[in-house]
Amino acid sequence: MSHRYRVFRRGWGTFYCQDLTTGKQESLRTRDKSEAQRLVAARNEGEQAPSFSLQLARVYWRAGDPAAATRTWQHVMEEVLKQKSGPTRERWAAAIKETALDAVRDLVVLETRPEHFLRALEDGGVSTNMYLRRIQNFAIDMNWLPWPVLPKKRWPAVRFKEKRAITREEHDRILAREPNAETRAFYELLWHIGGAQTDVASLTGESVDLQNRVISYRRIKSKSACHLHFGDEVAAILERLPREGPLFPRLAPMHEKHRAKEFHRRIRGLGIKGISLHSYRYAWAERARIAGMPERFAQESLGHASKAVHRAYSKKAQVSLPSLEEYERESAARKVVQVRFQTPGEAPSPKPEPTADEAAH
Repeated sequence: MSHRYRVFRRGWGTFYCQDLTTGKQESLRTRDKSEAQRLVAARNEGEQAPSFSLQLARVYWRAGDPAAATRTWQHVMEEVLKQKSGPTRERWAAAIKETALDAVRDLVVLETRPEHFLRALEDGGVSTNMYLRRIQNFAIDMNWLPWPVLPKKRWPAVRFKEKRAITREEHDRILAREPNAETRAFYELLWHIGGAQTDVASLTGESVDLQNRVISYRRIKSKSACHLHFGDEVAAILERLPREGPLFPRLAPMHEKHRAKEFHRRIRGLGIKGISLHSYRYAWAERARIAGMPERFAQESLGHASKAVHRAYSKKAQVSLPSLEEYERESAARKVVQVRFQTPGEAPSPKPEPTADEAAH
C-alpha cells in the first residue's frame, strides 16, 4: 500500500515530513528518528481511515484532560461569564440564557458535531450567532476543544438591523415634548457631545472644566479617556446643571435599560421610529464628518479605539465635496505661497540675489 507522507532528515538533523501528492514539506520539530516515524505513520493512518483517526484523537485528548469526558457547553459558558464584569457581564448573562442554546447546553464539548451548532443557529438570531462563535473560540483557547466544531466559513453571515442617526428635526421634537428639565438637558448634551448614554448620565461636576471648556471622563465600556472641548451652547446647558456631584442626579443611578425605555416611550408618542439613545452617537459622528473635522479628532472625542468602528458610525454622512475652483479661490484669498515644480528639461531658476543683511552674514 502506498503512503501519502514520507519522513526525511535535513543536514542539520531535524526531521521533516513530505506530502508526496502536493510536494509540500513541513518540519516535524524533532531530531528523534523514532518519534518522527510515529508522527508520519499517524498522518498516513489518518489519510487511510479518517473516521478512526478522529475517534483515536478524542481518546488521546481525554487521556490528557480527565475533565474532557464530562465538560459540557454550559460549563464553558459559565467560565466565560467569570471573565466578564460590569455591563458586559450583564449582556453575557442574558445571552447564555437564550432558548436557542438549549440545543448544545448539555452536550459534552468533545462529542459535539456541526449539526448541533447549526440547529442552535437556526433556532436563534444574530445574538446566538455572535455569542456561540465566542463560546467556541473560548473553548479552543482554553484547549478544551482540539478543533472548531463549525469551521469559520460555515457560520451563517451576521446581519445586523439597520442603524441610523437621529436627525435635528427629530431631536427638536423630542426636546419640545419633554417636560422634565433634567432629561431635556440630558438629551441636549447627548446631541452636542455624542457620548454613550451611560457615560453622559454618569458625568459629574468634577468632569467639567468651565474655564477651559473641556469635559474629561473615562468611558465605562472601554475605559478609554475622552477629552471634549465645547462651545457656547454646551456651556449654556452646563450652567443649568449642578457644579458638584452628578450632573443628572435622577438619571445617574438609573439602569441603562430604564433610560432607554423612557426614551422609547417619548419617541413612540411622537411617532418616531428606528432610533435609540445610541443614535445620538451616530448623529455626532456624521455631523463631524460633514463639517470636515479630522477623523483622528472625531475618533478621540467619541472614545473609539478603532478607526473601523468610528467609520461604521459615520459611513452614512452625506459629504459635499468642494470643486477645485473653490479651493483655488480660497487659496488666493488666503495668499498661500504656491510651490512651483520644475518640469523635466527646464533650466533651473536663477537664485535670487542676497540681501544686504544676508551678505553681511
